[in-house]
Amino acid sequence: MEVIVGRIGRPHGIKGEVSIEVRTDDPEGRLAPGTVLRTDPEAAGPLTITAGRVHSGRLLLTFDGCTTRSGAERLRNVLLVADVDPDERPEDPEEFFDRHLVGLRVETLDGAEVGELTEVLHLPGQDVLVVRSRDDRESLVPFITEFVPEVDLDGGRVVVDPPAGLLDQPQSEGPDQPDRTQDS
Repeated sequence: MEVIVGRIGRPHGIKGEVSIEVRTDDPEGRLAPGTVLRTDPEAAGPLTITAGRVHSGRLLLTFDGCTTRSGAERLRNVLLVADVDPDERPEDPEEFFDRHLVGLRVETLDGAEVGELTEVLHLPGQDVLVVRSRDDRESLVPFITEFVPEVDLDGGRVVVDPPAGLLDQPQSEGPDQPDRTQDS
């Protein structure tokens, strides 16, 4: 299975070093010197990492054959792709890879089907699950134990216990509904 582990950003200095937007939970393992990565677009790679370091909170990498700033600039926005074992799971049983969650059935505590988990948003405050219902509505469910008490990967489901109103369909304004717009 292929996963995107990073995106090459702007050059750093004049010797081919580039900043990396990390998209993996294991940068030390997946972005270590000696690692060979495929690229998207394919024509940019494969790339072999020769050195890496953290500078001002950003990961900087150097690739074999890229020794100039102009060479580094040509790699800007290239995605770094790695092969991973599709059955690989994080060591902590309370952690999950997005690729294992997307596509799972979402249901309530009583077994009522809510929809399908289509995306995991990694927001600054917390992760949020995007759930698409059968009638194509999207709901955002904070990925916290209070609202998501169970993730059953083997059973192919996520159990949610949403507060009132979180998954309810919004009422459309009709003749019996007041117009909620206000003039300022």
